[in-house]
Amino acid sequence: MGKPTGFIEYLREEPSELSPGDRIRNWDEFHLPMPEDNLKTQAARCMDCGTPFCHTGITINRMASGCPINNLIPEWNDLIYRGLWQEALERLHKTNNFPEFTGRVCPAPCEGSCVLGIHNPPVTIKNIEYSIIEKGWEAGWVKPEPPQKRTGKKVAVVGSGPAGLSAAAQLNKAGHWVTVFERADRPGGLLMYGIPNMKLDKQEIVMRRIKLLEQEGVTFTCNTEIGKDISAEQLRSEYDSVILCTGSTKPRDLPVEGRSLKGIHFAMEFLTANTQALLDGKDTPISARNKDVVIIGGGDTGTDCVGTSVRHGCRSLEQLEIMPQPPLERAPNNPWPEWPKVYRLDYGQEEAAAKFGDDPRGYLTTTTKFEGDEQGHIKAVHTAKIQWERDANGRFIPQPIPGTEKVIPAQLVLLAMGFVSPEQPLLDAFGLEKDARNNIKAEHEKYTTNIPGIFAAGDCRRGQSLVVWAFNEGRGVARECDRYLMGATDLP
Repeated sequence: MGKPTGFIEYLREEPSELSPGDRIRNWDEFHLPMPEDNLKTQAARCMDCGTPFCHTGITINRMASGCPINNLIPEWNDLIYRGLWQEALERLHKTNNFPEFTGRVCPAPCEGSCVLGIHNPPVTIKNIEYSIIEKGWEAGWVKPEPPQKRTGKKVAVVGSGPAGLSAAAQLNKAGHWVTVFERADRPGGLLMYGIPNMKLDKQEIVMRRIKLLEQEGVTFTCNTEIGKDISAEQLRSEYDSVILCTGSTKPRDLPVEGRSLKGIHFAMEFLTANTQALLDGKDTPISARNKDVVIIGGGDTGTDCVGTSVRHGCRSLEQLEIMPQPPLERAPNNPWPEWPKVYRLDYGQEEAAAKFGDDPRGYLTTTTKFEGDEQGHIKAVHTAKIQWERDANGRFIPQPIPGTEKVIPAQLVLLAMGFVSPEQPLLDAFGLEKDARNNIKAEHEKYTTNIPGIFAAGDCRRGQSLVVWAFNEGRGVARECDRYLMGATDLP
């Protein structure tokens, strides 16, 4: 414990960032590094609790509480306070293959369960994690570490998103030859195309780690879709084991009148096209420029659509949420150490508010139909306010409130309502059993499917979840795959 009275003496300090008016002019990351003395002060706020909850990684009320990859947070907070940065990086890498990713895009459930957070603002765990890894890269401490010996075993990892990358990294450390197959033109999966560049820089951050993995011996094969370019049978015959980390990529649709109109897109289609165009130096085929934009759905994906649309130069923007506005403070039924379900102005809404004058979110609002013009293009979204009522089975369902109807002009509509399952053709090609939600059936902590030698991890197994849960499962499936291949494992 760096300073026993630090949590009493020091206030929480967030890192600085560019103003919304400045940062919406480009696609660069906008968080600014914090001076080292300030970071030491923030690390000193860690109480070194007798029973810390920040690294528990459990699920309470269907939400993460504490770090799902069990980061050794009190340990590296103490090391930072004492100025031992390289030692802090070593402790961070014990549990986290890619802290530069979690330090940017993780919602920080660790902070939601910080013991200090019971009565004061929690420790700035996420920013300290980000600062440790960036100092490590800058100082040259992050280097390729290929395994000293190879086992001769070959493993195919399908999908190069968070789960696939962490599985590949761990299996490569164990000495196996790992090939990662990715159907997109660049590796990274969600990290490459599902998260905008201003949140996670692709060339400077994502590809930096991909290149390091290649130097350590991992092979990436892009533009290759299993079931089309390579059959499932061929993959099984050429590799000793196969790990499926394809994500949950089938989006939830909105089957209301007018859904087939032009100009209505799934959020990930919009975000992927934008990042791909940015990296290729081209104009995006789906632009919000000079358009009235309506985003249906919240969460991180909805926020990313807001930030992207504002950078395009949209004319107006509204975001529709079917759930009520969260309270400003924890509700009585949302106690610590649960994830705090409170009102937040995320980066995208902050930028929209700076440009248009207010938070763009409209709560307790449902879409009743889409209206088109003579050319079959979307021109308006019809909405109504709703209230949640119980049906005959006791389930809450939304009921439109008469007299609250509204028509919103729109030339671009983005559906950001989450994902329902992995895409089914690949699962069928392998003959995999599915659970009730059409995910791959594989028990948590074992990750084994009904086909020997084929494993599944991440969102394609557990359903849509956080990036950090995908890292957890990627490390877990690597451990079990190594045990399958070698009879025992030393992987954590």
